[in-house]
Amino acid sequence: MSYQVHTLTAGDAAAYQPVRLRSLQEHPEAFGTAYEDEVQTPLDVIAKQLEATSNGFMLGAWQGENLVGIVGLHRSPRVKLRHRAGVGGMYIAPEARGLGIGKTMMQTLIGQAPTLEHLEEILLAVTVGNSAARSIYLAAGFEPSHIEKRYIKVGARYYDIEWMTLRLGSFQ
Repeated sequence: MSYQVHTLTAGDAAAYQPVRLRSLQEHPEAFGTAYEDEVQTPLDVIAKQLEATSNGFMLGAWQGENLVGIVGLHRSPRVKLRHRAGVGGMYIAPEARGLGIGKTMMQTLIGQAPTLEHLEEILLAVTVGNSAARSIYLAAGFEPSHIEKRYIKVGARYYDIEWMTLRLGSFQ
């Protein structure tokens, strides 16, 4: 089945919210945010968060009318930190996996990243053991940096994360 990837807008909030909540429920070990942190977030707040700014944007992958994938790129507005942005919230619905959506979303994100003025590198964290996501990031050019032990705690279980970096353009 075909899909399209494009920047989400405030008008996509109603489609985005259930996908985001689903990601948090299905893979609590993969996100720093818990389902309980976001389930009560009003749609108007989500709409505001989806608005692209000079410090970030959110992409969505659509199969027809259905949003099946999401990923964001955001950075601090602080002068000394704006050379770096972080990838967050990467998720592809199980029924849409295996179609190359993750690869396309990362290529689109990397392609749009230079629209953030002064951006030199992109960072991300992947839960150790998530080989599918890790392979997408490696194929996109991200390089492993280090593993941070016990970064995420879900119930009584801890998860390590691996930090990865991609240097952009002439800043390599």
